[in-house]
Amino acid sequence: MEISIYWVHLLVVLCLGMFMKSLCHVESTDANVYIVTLRQAPAAHYYGELRSDFTHGSPSSERLNIHKPRFRNTSRTDQRYGSHIARVHDSLLKRVLRGEKYLKLYSYHYLINGFAVLVTPYQADKLSRRREVANVILDFSVKTATTHTPQFLGLPNGAWIQEGGFEYAGEGIVIGFVDTGIDPTHPSFADDISEHPYPVPAHFSGICEVTREFPSGSCNRKLVGARHFAASAITRGIFNSTQDYASPFDGDGHGTHTASVAAGNHGVPVVVAGHHFGNASGMAPRSHIAVYKALYRSFGGFAADVVAAIDQAAQDGVDIISLSITPNRRPPGIATFFNPIDMALLSAVKAGIFAVQAAGNTGPSPKSMSSFSPWIYTVGAVSHDRVYSNSIVLGNNLTINGAGLAPGTNGTMYTLILAMHALNNETATAKDMYVGECQDSSRFNQDLVQGNLLICSYSIRFVLGLSTIKQALQTAKNLSATGVVFYMDPFVIGFQLNPVPLQMPGIIIPSSDISKVLLQYYNSSLERDELTKKIIKFGAVASICGGLKANYSNAAPKVMYYSARGPDPEDGFLDDADIMKPNLVAPGNSIWAAWSSVGTDSVEFQGENFAMMSGTSMAAPHVAGLAALIKQKFPNFSPSAIASALSTTASPHDKNGGPIMAQRAYANPDLNQSPATPFDMGSGFVNATAALNPGLIFDSSYDDYMMFLCGINGSAPVVLNYTGQNCWVYNYTMGGADLNLPSVMIAKLNQSKTIQRSVINVAGNETYTVGWSAPYGVSMKVVPLHFSIEYGERQVLSVYLNATTNSSVASFGRIGLFGNQGHIVNIPLSVIVKMSH
Repeated sequence: MEISIYWVHLLVVLCLGMFMKSLCHVESTDANVYIVTLRQAPAAHYYGELRSDFTHGSPSSERLNIHKPRFRNTSRTDQRYGSHIARVHDSLLKRVLRGEKYLKLYSYHYLINGFAVLVTPYQADKLSRRREVANVILDFSVKTATTHTPQFLGLPNGAWIQEGGFEYAGEGIVIGFVDTGIDPTHPSFADDISEHPYPVPAHFSGICEVTREFPSGSCNRKLVGARHFAASAITRGIFNSTQDYASPFDGDGHGTHTASVAAGNHGVPVVVAGHHFGNASGMAPRSHIAVYKALYRSFGGFAADVVAAIDQAAQDGVDIISLSITPNRRPPGIATFFNPIDMALLSAVKAGIFAVQAAGNTGPSPKSMSSFSPWIYTVGAVSHDRVYSNSIVLGNNLTINGAGLAPGTNGTMYTLILAMHALNNETATAKDMYVGECQDSSRFNQDLVQGNLLICSYSIRFVLGLSTIKQALQTAKNLSATGVVFYMDPFVIGFQLNPVPLQMPGIIIPSSDISKVLLQYYNSSLERDELTKKIIKFGAVASICGGLKANYSNAAPKVMYYSARGPDPEDGFLDDADIMKPNLVAPGNSIWAAWSSVGTDSVEFQGENFAMMSGTSMAAPHVAGLAALIKQKFPNFSPSAIASALSTTASPHDKNGGPIMAQRAYANPDLNQSPATPFDMGSGFVNATAALNPGLIFDSSYDDYMMFLCGINGSAPVVLNYTGQNCWVYNYTMGGADLNLPSVMIAKLNQSKTIQRSVINVAGNETYTVGWSAPYGVSMKVVPLHFSIEYGERQVLSVYLNATTNSSVASFGRIGLFGNQGHIVNIPLSVIVKMSH
């Protein structure tokens, strides 16, 4: 269904302008956006009660009872309830703020019962004192955090074959993306490349906004829904409709990239800067895409808009929500879990939606996690085994490795000339400290540069986007240079340099230390007039080998230095939560994927159809796509069952069988690395094929998460605020270590502790043997040591832990369940503080 949004948006902008003008006359100061939640439960909770367990299907599925909601789509059923809730919100605002100026931006009714409103602090205080109002929170900002990875993850001969080949992988599953939008014209999202029918799933009821940039027909059977949410941004006066697009269209590139990583079509040629880099495919190439744009090119985004996007995605009937976004600051209050985004996702999980989020790019320091809650699946970033290595061979036989997707000089040596030595005589541009960045060809003497390799400086201005490689290449072309060499300025430290497309022979030397080697050789080869000291001969020569061919000999995967780390911070005081984060790691470094035709997130790929990006933003949609494959095979799996299948089958080893390594520093990350712990990688590296045959699964229900939240000291009023539910309805509460998760995390082991885990068999009858390695300073045993389990049966495991030393250093162990049919269930174990008798 398509809906024209242009006039609606124009009206909103005009109303906002008039409102802001009138607000200036209100005596109280600045208006802000606040997210207000009411005590009454949202729609999903009422429908959730009807859907909480199996009441239909085969006897075997009833035995499994994995907390799968009964009906996935209730959006048509609750439309009237939604408009009723909106009227309740309007009535409350009118009563409390009688005669005062305010502007309601959103009514949330599906996942949380509340609204976003533009009011003054005084008015917000008035609202907070009302009996019906549970919570008033100031809106906060958020930010955004492939051709080979299907092969690296073993999909073509593994998971895809189990689903009937790539043409069926993910069929019938809708993945919702809360991101910067999408470019609907990209071939990765076409719906006419398959021979067999491709219907829109009946359980999905989303709409397609129609605007000038997103015309009628932009959606299809692949891209099944698209909306944008910007009301909070517009109120701040920072929304630029020409740059940010008041539509689902992606003016940034990030959203197009993440959507294609998860669910882009199979076999789309990747051509960048005229070079062919293989064919791209998403993890679940047959899945459907629904886009909820809430982040924007020029400013990021705001929680009020993100919560509106999540609320709408759940109401539309998506199966999976992929969030490659993180908050800009840690949530205040008694626990990080109590923030509007995590709470909206808790309701989404109750509605049966699997929620996956990027861990954040704030590593490698401990407790840098930006995705906190046990019901959200948090993904860190690792490298994969494909690298594009470029190199330059100097005339003194030294070879320097670098970056750059560039052709080489075919072994021919060319003269090197530093930009600062090729200036026009008549201009005093040597005093311009940026002239060495080669941004303006008019500054240079073409006679000196022609036919040579031009050396340019790569400074912090390139990182900030003030100077660009594209412009330097244009300068080199204008001057008829053979190629270009970039050396790294000493002030650029710890910058992750993605391979950049270069349309002529070229290389970027990625470190300032190695750049000194090039400059020393260059300077020592110059001949100068003894009297005038003017250069009379440029003696340095070099050849560029080129970086268009990938090699696959890299040790991988490796946790990237920027990937956020655990332990999970429970609160603003950085106390440790008994929740293991990240859940696992997936490919996130140097990922080829689709790019918006006007994408500017990476200026070097502007105007290209594909871009190579790095970050946990790229890792999360890999897992969203793999979750679609699991959901396709096991439609009755709850979100926690999907999470368990991914986690217990993850590998703690790299492709050579050694431990996965983790980079520990920004500067020279490959020289600062050590074996990864569960705080770096969670359960390990995702194994797509094994996740489709997990053997046993750990399941948690919405009630389990509620008992966990109610167990946090002082949480009862906050739980009531967000969920509309009283903690006293639960007979008991539980700590994070007691949640039935496929991991064990104990922040403080005071002498001894017993925890239990319950597993359900989702495969054939099997006998399991239990093994473990204990964390340092802890003795442990698991009971039973052996058990036989039939399909659909449940087995409880008791884990006894005893502190044998006093220590506040985190230590790690592992529990393994080894089935005689070949299933291996991997459970990581972490203990931080140990206090013995």
